[in-house]
Amino acid sequence: MLLDSGDVDGACNRAYYAMFDAARAALIWSAAPVEPTVAKTHSSLISAFSLHLVKTGRLPVELGKALNRAAEIRLVADYSDDEVTADKAQWVIECAAGFIETVRQELGQPVPEPKETGSPDFPG
Repeated sequence: MLLDSGDVDGACNRAYYAMFDAARAALIWSAAPVEPTVAKTHSSLISAFSLHLVKTGRLPVELGKALNRAAEIRLVADYSDDEVTADKAQWVIECAAGFIETVRQELGQPVPEPKETGSPDFPG
């Protein structure tokens, strides 16, 4: 709705925050060993998401890249005099939808049981 009404910056902001919240929920759901304060900064949440969910193979690398790029675009939209194009905003919106759906599909499965060695059994 924001993009349709011409609020490109607002559309980027809301789409990014949907991804941010999904990343935070994914970390909580996965019981990743992160401090509760990790969500206080964007960079620490994005780093934890990458470390605990992407680098382990639990989620696709593309999700980490999309979250980083959406964060960059959101910073421009919120804090810069530079203009974000409607095409870029549309990309962030589409990324957010795909990001959330992939997190739901991939993490909607039960957490894998540890192997006998005690190490997590991550796919990939």
